[in-house]
Amino acid sequence: MKIAFIGLGNMGAPMARNLLKAGHSLNLFDLNQTVLAELATLGGTISASPRDAAQGVALVITMLPAAAHVRSVWLGEDGVLAGIAAGTPAVDCSTIDPQTARDVAAAAAKQGVAMADAPVSGGTGGAAAGTLTFMVGASAELFSTLQPVLAQMGRNIVHCGDVGTGQIAKICNNLLLGISMVGVSEAMALGDALGIDTQVLAGIINSSTGRCWSSDTYNPWPGVIETAPASRGYTGGFGAELMLKDLGLATEAARQVHQPVVLGAVAQQLYQAMSQRGEGGKDFSAIVNSYRKPQ
Repeated sequence: MKIAFIGLGNMGAPMARNLLKAGHSLNLFDLNQTVLAELATLGGTISASPRDAAQGVALVITMLPAAAHVRSVWLGEDGVLAGIAAGTPAVDCSTIDPQTARDVAAAAAKQGVAMADAPVSGGTGGAAAGTLTFMVGASAELFSTLQPVLAQMGRNIVHCGDVGTGQIAKICNNLLLGISMVGVSEAMALGDALGIDTQVLAGIINSSTGRCWSSDTYNPWPGVIETAPASRGYTGGFGAELMLKDLGLATEAARQVHQPVVLGAVAQQLYQAMSQRGEGGKDFSAIVNSYRKPQ
């Protein structure tokens, strides 16, 4: 299948690689010329603009940093909608607010283009391994069209409902993730301050009622889990700035519907403070350093 893939950052580039490995022909666009050149050596075709990339393809996929980029890439003068043919299915895999997803999909629909939102979970490791979870907001017909292609980049392809619901699922999940990581950080730091061996404490938590992914898979305390970012200086994984972005999306969406998210707001402020300390480039589990004694 000939596919336009626009947005080749830390997530988009490995996703595009997996599609190339699966035998698809890709029109590629990104501002990063280095990654474009690398993917071109794997068989991708470099495009001059999103408009150029979208011409003559059977599917358009975008993976972009924020809502402003999605609007620009899709609605701009040289955007996707300026080049895509009516009847071509499309999916945006960015993590943005639900209303932007619906607005862009509505603009696409006016040109006869069915568009889905399908944010992902699984991080850069999942993108490279092809084990991502896709949370898809689309009509049943469009979902059935997209599912086989998404399955070549991910393991779990979940139909959440109509367009926009993929974003709702993503921000609710990451709201909880941000909160749970703060909770695990507090518990681990308290245990350390009181004198228990942190390996023993983590083992107890992970076999008791406090068990959660933030503790048993991604524990923020250094040395507890060898494969977690905490054991490699909080490098790799899911950046704190991205967590801050997602918590902002969640709290703003909550404001729009007058839904209280008290713990989410507190978590957002903690990550905001972390960013102001210059630690936004670290993995989000480095929030534990807000509680640790100075080393």
